[in-house]
Amino acid sequence: MLRLITIPISHYCEKARWALERAGLEYREERHVQGIHRVAARRAGGGQTTPVLVTPEGVLGESEDILRWVDGRLPPERQLFPADSPEVERLSRRFDSRLGPAGRRFMYMKVLAHRDVTLRFNNQGVPRWEDRALRLGWPFAVRFLGRALDIRPGVEVEDEALVWEELDFVAELLADGRPHLCGERFTAADLTFAALSAAVIAPPVYGVPLPQPDVMPPELGTFVRRARNHPAGSYAMRLFDER
Repeated sequence: MLRLITIPISHYCEKARWALERAGLEYREERHVQGIHRVAARRAGGGQTTPVLVTPEGVLGESEDILRWVDGRLPPERQLFPADSPEVERLSRRFDSRLGPAGRRFMYMKVLAHRDVTLRFNNQGVPRWEDRALRLGWPFAVRFLGRALDIRPGVEVEDEALVWEELDFVAELLADGRPHLCGERFTAADLTFAALSAAVIAPPVYGVPLPQPDVMPPELGTFVRRARNHPAGSYAMRLFDER
């Protein structure tokens, strides 16, 4: 069986889960907490990030590579990267490099001060010893994430601005009435946008339960509701509901 190494709440890992499930491919998810995920990824044959997909043909350590591998098991009309649409790749990579990192760091900066809520949702399905280790070593984990994500004073303002810029960009694409970002067809651009927007819209439909606005710090809950009500956020929520 395929093995998928993940951080359970990761939106990049959700991108891989979504593609595999959409294609009807069975897999075993192996969930790990931040920090330990690097060891698990390397042991599986990947690098220092997740998701990592272990297949009979080899190991894939980037979410886009996983989507393309999945495409190789689908008929052309269901593939996420249509051969005649280079725009799909361009949009997917844009979201990977902009929306994904900015939304992730912004959310971490808002929730790390709330240890109990963070651990309750973060540690779902991980080995018990990892759950205990993260709870006991919480101050060290916060420092690790700070270094790994380049968290510094004021960066959340930059990240929030970039998130709204990306949501506005998507809303402009959809303003002409097209059903999907590249036209009539659901593609990797749509999947990537929706999965990576999860950091700021916290959809109820997700690979693991995410904290909802009513259990978030009030300021963050207000932000998430606003993002959900944005035309692009509403589009992402609809894609999650329909998956």
